[in-house]
Amino acid sequence: VLKNIQLSKPLCFRALCCKGPPPPRPEYDLVCIGLTGSGKTSLLSQLCSENTENIVSTTGFSIKAVPFQNAILNVKELGGAANIRKYWSRYYQGSQGVIFVLDSASSEDELETARNELHSALQHPQLCTLPFLILANHQDKPAARSVQEVLLCFAFFSFLKEVKLQFLS
Repeated sequence: VLKNIQLSKPLCFRALCCKGPPPPRPEYDLVCIGLTGSGKTSLLSQLCSENTENIVSTTGFSIKAVPFQNAILNVKELGGAANIRKYWSRYYQGSQGVIFVLDSASSEDELETARNELHSALQHPQLCTLPFLILANHQDKPAARSVQEVLLCFAFFSFLKEVKLQFLS
């Protein structure tokens, strides 16, 4: 029995020693934008397995590292209030992708504002070549527009003619 234990120790040590640490996961820097109440904070909290009760709207910005098996997303969430949106562009530098969260149950006025903000983001020099994820959130609300309805609201704008969009809900 002692002989077996002595043999197994070097084998186990060798297996652990020679393997080394796992290779680092690639990290990607994203910016998450959308109007107040669209669900940006809830989305990121859920992706990070955090408590989604008693969530307060972001005033300013927050940064969350969202871990996935093969990568880590470092997401800058920018507050969506009108007095904060004018500063969004200051946080775009270094972004490798954009998440635009849309409240699919919002009023027509809010939808128009969201459309304008998306238009500005799509045309911004630091974002215009990046991939965009447009998330039609709040699909569980009775007033929610379907993804097709949201797509129709956004698709007739000339700035989207050359952009391939995929909406997720």
